Amino acid sequence: MSHHLDSPIARQDPRLDITDLYVFRGERGTVFVTNHSHSLAGDDIPRGLHPEGTYEFKIDANGDAVEDLTYRFTFGERDGQGTQTYQVRRLAGPEAPEAFTAGTLIAQGRTGETVELDGGGRVWVGEAGDPFWIEPDVLHAVGRAFQEGTTIDLSGWNPEKAKNAFAGHTVYSIVLEIADEELLPVAGPDRALGVWGLASLATDAGGRRPINRAGLPMIHPLFTQLNEDLGDWLNTNRPAEDMEIHGETVADMVAGVVRAYGTAENPEAYARTVVGRIFPNVLPYTVGTPASFGFAGWNGRSLTDNAPDVMFSFAGNTPVTLGITKESVTAKPTRNFPYLPPAL
Repeated sequence: MSHHLDSPIARQDPRLDITDLYVFRGERGTVFVTNHSHSLAGDDIPRGLHPEGTYEFKIDANGDAVEDLTYRFTFGERDGQGTQTYQVRRLAGPEAPEAFTAGTLIAQGRTGETVELDGGGRVWVGEAGDPFWIEPDVLHAVGRAFQEGTTIDLSGWNPEKAKNAFAGHTVYSIVLEIADEELLPVAGPDRALGVWGLASLATDAGGRRPINRAGLPMIHPLFTQLNEDLGDWLNTNRPAEDMEIHGETVADMVAGVVRAYGTAENPEAYARTVVGRIFPNVLPYTVGTPASFGFAGWNGRSLTDNAPDVMFSFAGNTPVTLGITKESVTAKPTRNFPYLPPAL
């Protein structure tokens, strides 16, 4: 899983779980996608988006891991056909980090329908096929290794029988495409952005509780499968705090695996390099460029990038493969808005 049902607090209501974050070049501009409410959670839970939640795309434009621009989605109750109304608000500058600032209303719509934005952007929210793939045996072996400081034990695994645990499953997707003319003035001359998604829930005391935060893929599968307290903690602090709060813990986990493999002369130094790359946990992207999350570099994330192989190998300093590819996804993404696979 990239972020699927990754912590106790997220599993309490999977509508607020962010399973994945994608950022890539679309037909008109930059596309931001978060997926939620995975069908893997079962048939006896509410589906769709939480009517008391907020779903946000957070965008940092100057490299300080503090948002300079926020796009905030809120939803109404589901009707008898499962449709929900929603609003999208834009918060810029000092407003961007604030949970209770109203911002500017830029769109209103209903799930399943495309809404056009002023300036050429557009929005779509609805049920889609899950474009992500994972092999459960490899996933769990990786989690154990990083928890216990060992090599990844795949001795009983047959790659010829590898399977995608998410084949045929669906998610509820939020798709926001923003035209270059709106993003480039924010991004500045280097056009570089750092992006994360945040899902929060209203509290009885009138506040907002962060439930799920997603930046780079595979952070939770690597480090929190067997450490659920860490999973909750990673979801609730701000990206700018990541290194101070989690850096030492994660570095120790990376060093343990690298030491077990013997693939670095100084495992602690390699671990510091890894932690310096993944914290703050934001997804980098250069506006106007093709997205690619691969071994050569991280620039956004397309719907078909093999994030598990990349991140497992990078963190462990050893080649790791799932034995499956994008071809294991039941329905394929498209090149046309809203880009996601259809829900079958």
